[in-house]
Amino acid sequence: MNAITRKDGINVTIDWKKEVEQRREELLADLFDLLRVPSVREDDKATADAPVGPGPRAALEKFLSIAERDGFSTKNVDNLVGYLEFGQGDEMMGLLGHVDVVPVGTGWETDPFDPVIKDDRIYARGSSDDKGPTMACYYALKIIRDLGLPIKKRIRFIVGTDEETGWKCMDRYFKTEEIPDFGFSPDATFPIINGEKGNVTFQVSVKGEQKADAPVYLHSYDAGLKENMVPQDANAIVEFKDKEGVEKAFFDFVEANPISGTLEWNEDGYAEIQLVGKAAHGSTPDKGINAGTYLALYLNSLQLTGQAKQFVQLIAEKVHQNFNGDKLGVAHHDEVMGETSVNAGIITFTEESHGLLALNMRYPRGIEVETMEIGMEHELSPYGATIARGPHKEPHYVSPEDPLVKTLLDVYAKQTGLVAHEQSIGGGTYGRLMKRGVAYGALFPDSIDTMHQANEFMALDDLFRAAAIYAEAIYELVKE
Repeated sequence: MNAITRKDGINVTIDWKKEVEQRREELLADLFDLLRVPSVREDDKATADAPVGPGPRAALEKFLSIAERDGFSTKNVDNLVGYLEFGQGDEMMGLLGHVDVVPVGTGWETDPFDPVIKDDRIYARGSSDDKGPTMACYYALKIIRDLGLPIKKRIRFIVGTDEETGWKCMDRYFKTEEIPDFGFSPDATFPIINGEKGNVTFQVSVKGEQKADAPVYLHSYDAGLKENMVPQDANAIVEFKDKEGVEKAFFDFVEANPISGTLEWNEDGYAEIQLVGKAAHGSTPDKGINAGTYLALYLNSLQLTGQAKQFVQLIAEKVHQNFNGDKLGVAHHDEVMGETSVNAGIITFTEESHGLLALNMRYPRGIEVETMEIGMEHELSPYGATIARGPHKEPHYVSPEDPLVKTLLDVYAKQTGLVAHEQSIGGGTYGRLMKRGVAYGALFPDSIDTMHQANEFMALDDLFRAAAIYAEAIYELVKE
């Protein structure tokens, strides 16, 4: 609780948790409206008025309409990013969330865009990443304004539509709009994320031809939806000249590994193979079961030839279960930020073109992307592979001695009674866009993390606890 003198001179004692509880039904109603918007980026439906597709635009408009209804001033910047602003002062605090979501994938037990509450959890795509935390943070700000609390800084709540893919939204904002002096993104975990690893994706390609008369011929192979997701599903079409023993060997492989799978013969007599693993966030590949690399492990046991053999052998020998990248020449450890992580996010192969593998890497401070690229070239060139490096984000770190970090940790410890400490992650959040920016919640140490997975959920208790922490933390950072 806080003893505060309001703008009207009245002394009040604020119970932040109680204030959230009083707005419980309103918060849930607004969150459900936002969750019902299928806001996956769709480039094939993008227009000048919907730069990353109609879904993300609709979600942004829904969020801004809620803020306008509540009396906040808002701005929509090219249907890519929007914000609301509150307060006065020369210094600005930024709160950065996002309303786009990753693709749905398979394995859902409910409609991912028709939120339901089961066992005190909200099930829907975006419930924990990041619509739930964004709405919790919005209500925290709303509480401060509703109570008429005295503040001496401006607060700008900035909402993006392309966090899960290319950050096109924030590129637009930071080129033309005012940059906050400090702030946080409600898009990770408590107690705090004051360190974020660098982020880069390498495209590994293998070209060449297979022998047409080979005992086994790979027609196609694909896995993955996004570079920053662990592939849950993987598929291949394989031609066997001799089918004897094929099914037994395949199902023996499935039985021996933590996956499920099917093999069916199509009208051409080819085997259509599917493996199912477990999706996870690309920054924590060890928490998922990569169906794509397991499929490579199986295909590598077959009598493939040429580029197909080289491609699956590369994945099986250098990528499968190699989460720290030591077999790729990119491993590095930092005492604060931890190790490099490697996720094989997208795998494709066609007989007409070549094999392509997207390796998304999260790397700590102390290693350069150029060094990583050289290491990969050394390790993968024997497989006939070529490597192309995509755009990258440098590691980001805010000292635990910074007043921003200290305040956020103090509020967390006060409300939860838990130990507050600094943390670094492989995931990238909008917090890194501000020099004094961090990520703060909304998952707790005991929360179940289902971001980017089927049946994504956010526990109601986590949602409301986070909103109360956000309210007190924001006030402590901007109060008179």
